[in-house]
Amino acid sequence: MIDFACKTFELDEIIKCGLGLTKSDIIVMKFLIERKKIYSSFELAEELNLDASTVQRSLKKLHEKNIIVRYQKNLSKGGYIFTYKMNSKPIIIGAIKKVIHDWVKKVDDELERW
Repeated sequence: MIDFACKTFELDEIIKCGLGLTKSDIIVMKFLIERKKIYSSFELAEELNLDASTVQRSLKKLHEKNIIVRYQKNLSKGGYIFTYKMNSKPIIIGAIKKVIHDWVKKVDDELERW
């Protein structure tokens, strides 16, 4: 919990809001953080009991935000599938801190104009 003036925030809520994530995105992210393993979208959907399209949307968003790393796995009979794992914690923490620092700068600018 993080206290700020008259409100208390859970770290998950700060990450969710700051990075523009959905509840499903957070579920996928936390699962990958805990497991530290490479998964396909289908494996994640099965493990998390979520619809495959929901998981695929979350993976796309998390990849675009550099929260997860995507690998292409070539199949022996042709074609490929993508697999995913969490990016390094320092990269993720850096992305979250950047959002927070940008917000603080905006608040500071607004206070100066006030």
